[in-house]
Amino acid sequence: MNLLDPDTIDRLKSKAAATAHPMEMAVDVLRAIQDHHGWVPDAGVELAAEILGTSPLKVEEIATFYDKIYRSPVGRRVIHVCDSICCWSRGGEEVARHLQERLGIPLGGTTSDGAFSLLPTCCLGACGEAPAMMIGMTTHGDLTPERIDAILEKERTEEAP
Repeated sequence: MNLLDPDTIDRLKSKAAATAHPMEMAVDVLRAIQDHHGWVPDAGVELAAEILGTSPLKVEEIATFYDKIYRSPVGRRVIHVCDSICCWSRGGEEVARHLQERLGIPLGGTTSDGAFSLLPTCCLGACGEAPAMMIGMTTHGDLTPERIDAILEKERTEEAP
């Protein structure tokens, strides 16, 4: 399984060796694996532990703490729908319901074509524009059913070859 190219592994190992506290790089290493592989399988946790000079258990603790590190396969585009109290009080439940209906999947699911995964997240830091969701690294706020539909259409169009 090709989780990272050899040059990236060597670069990360060199950086970890030159760092006083290599575990500070744990999220960066996990993100590198995820960016290359799409998610972080058990072999990715083991590779990260090797790079960082620590145990797989310590890396696993970090990997499972952050909800933006995926420990199972996800769609090509991951939608994080905020379920914080701020978003929920401003219509977040309706946003989550609308996304589930439009995508035909439950929270935690992936569309049959592998295009989208829908995941809840505890906070996106977008309280001022609640309710909000994030697709990739882009946050979308002040969501309405119509705005969600337009965003999903744009995401599908951008994905098409």
